[in-house]
Parts: sequence; C-alpha cells; structure tokens
Amino acid sequence: MEECLVNIQHLTKIYDNNHYPAVNEMNLMLPRGKIIGLLGPNGSGKTTLIKMMNGLLRPTYGSIFVCGFTVGVETKKRISYLPDRTYLNNGSRIDEVLNMFNELYEDFEIDRAYDMLFDLGVDPRVRLQTLSKGNKEKVQLILVMSRRADLYILDEPIAGVDPAARDYIMRTILSAHRPDSSILLSTHLIGDIETVLDEVIFIRTGSMILYNTAQYIRDQYGKSVDAYFREVFAC
Repeated sequence: MEECLVNIQHLTKIYDNNHYPAVNEMNLMLPRGKIIGLLGPNGSGKTTLIKMMNGLLRPTYGSIFVCGFTVGVETKKRISYLPDRTYLNNGSRIDEVLNMFNELYEDFEIDRAYDMLFDLGVDPRVRLQTLSKGNKEKVQLILVMSRRADLYILDEPIAGVDPAARDYIMRTILSAHRPDSSILLSTHLIGDIETVLDEVIFIRTGSMILYNTAQYIRDQYGKSVDAYFREVFAC
C-alpha cells in the first residue's frame, strides 16, 4: 500500500464576500513518489487549495495533514512551494538569495543550487532584475527544487515562458523528483507536462470531479489527458 503523504478531509473555503465556496468539501489523499497534476479552469479553486496547503489561507472548515502534521510550522519544513507570482526582491543578487534560503531551510542543498545555476549558465553574482523572464523563472524553480522536501507544490511553473524555458523547467522538476517525495503541479498548459504526470486531479468550482492515474484516462477514454480535459471542461 502506498504511504499517504497528504490527507485532506472535508476541506472548505468560503471567502467573506462570496456565498459560494472556493473549495467545497474536498476529500483527498496524495501518496508519496508521484508527480500529480492539479488541473482545472480559471476560478476552479486550484490556487485557493494550494494556499491552504501552505498555510497562507485558513480553511473555513475541514483539515489538512502533511506527513501526519496539521498545517503549520512542521508542514512548512516539509513543503517546498513555488507560487504563481514571484516573492523575491528584484534588487537582490542570486547568491544573496541562495544564502538566504540556506539559512531559512535546513534541507536546502546550496551546492546543488550552484550546480544547477552553472548548468544554466547564470552568474550567481548578478541581480535578479537583470535576468530575462525565462531565466528568472528558472532561478526561482532552482531555489524550490534544491530543498529535500517531502512535497513540492508548483503553481503555474511554466506559464509565460518560451518553449525552451519550459523544457528546462520540466527537466529540472524531473531531476529533483525522488521516490519518497511527491510533486503537485498546477498548470493550464497540460499538453506540455502530461508526459511526466503519474496522476491527475480535475477540479471544478471548488469540487474534485476526478482523481486517477494519467494512464487510466488514456486507457479508459482513448485520449490524452489534455484532450480529455478539454472534453470535460469544453474548452
């Protein structure tokens, strides 16, 4: 039996200015060792779910357990999170940011981060503001994937970058994946990532409508995950 990494029970989030839940009575168990796609149209609740898993939003009710711990200090030690918007200071040098991560996170492997920067051909002494959008996205991913976390949560890691940058990002994700860790990957660009997905979650208006292996979808419906997603959501 696969070990449960994340256990979500009756999770619901209702924003004060909205009568309808952004996440609605969600029950979900994620195993270790998988790359899992969190897929849904805009407004489906993906980012709200991710923020609750990272302790950035408080659920209206329900619970989230990561490695057996409720969301808090212990889970932050075990989750490495790439948000959909940068939180880094553009005026900082890359080596300064690496040193900051090395001080903040006990599991940060700074030598690995420098190795990936070297492979990328980026001088760690330059400031983030001098980088192209694609290289800035790559550096942010390097920071996240250089931790030895139990769970990596990546919110739109390949949005807005060119195909070459997407290829590098996907290679980096795969190279960092370990049998005892899982990656939860939220994206609209399903066709670019579906070959690496072990499992997929479809959500609509805050509710999970499908959770199965990517291969099951291909075998059961005779379609790619991208094609089946477009059919389910008629997009």
